[in-house]
Amino acid sequence: MTVSDKSCLVTGAASGIGRATALALAAEGARLVTADIDTAGLEALTAELEADGRTVVSVTGDVSDDADVRNMVNSALDAYGRLDVAVANAGILPLSGLLETTEQDWDSVMAVDGKGMFLTCRHAIAAMHRQGGGGSVVCVSSISGLAGQARQAAYGPAKFVATGLTKHLAVEWAPHGIRVNAVAPGTIRTERVRALKDEPGGPEYLATVTAAHPMGRLGEPAEVAAAITFLASDAASFITGVVLPVDGGYLAQ
Repeated sequence: MTVSDKSCLVTGAASGIGRATALALAAEGARLVTADIDTAGLEALTAELEADGRTVVSVTGDVSDDADVRNMVNSALDAYGRLDVAVANAGILPLSGLLETTEQDWDSVMAVDGKGMFLTCRHAIAAMHRQGGGGSVVCVSSISGLAGQARQAAYGPAKFVATGLTKHLAVEWAPHGIRVNAVAPGTIRTERVRALKDEPGGPEYLATVTAAHPMGRLGEPAEVAAAITFLASDAASFITGVVLPVDGGYLAQ
């Protein structure tokens, strides 16, 4: 999968799917800009990548802030002269039903998972367009962005934003050689999901969602990262507008 020497931005890179994606892209020879609000997590990732001889620039920032996202993209341009790939991964995952979800909860999720996705796409595509076109954007949606689930009153609709952006931007920017795709992970054993076992109702929720995946297990961050790397790479050169489930068969039911 050809991402060797490509300039790649990964948001939400300090943990979970973002971290796994940064490692996967680096293993394929990409030059990285990693971004997150978690400075300590970024520093740990940078140390691991540099110890392996990889090229990486880390940027602390919030994807819901326009100036921060602009800085993430500009960091790639400053370091590498261009931006070839953007992985819009940063997000938060609250679990709550409609009646327990507050207006503040809604605004917080939409700011990061919705607006943050939009801003990342906007600034990344603008940079790709200015440099003459060509590039790949991969959004991280969810099975909750393609099908309904309980306890997803804010998160699910926010992930429909990711799915919708992918479809519309793919059509808009295809004439410029800019591909926009997404992955739709099932429940993945990220740090956030593993912590559910210690939260009220968490063990029961985990048991329910695990049983809902036909493969009988949850996914691993590296499995999603492999799909993202494929969509980002030249191996997917005639693929755009796709929302690829990485869900152990969940959506096939």
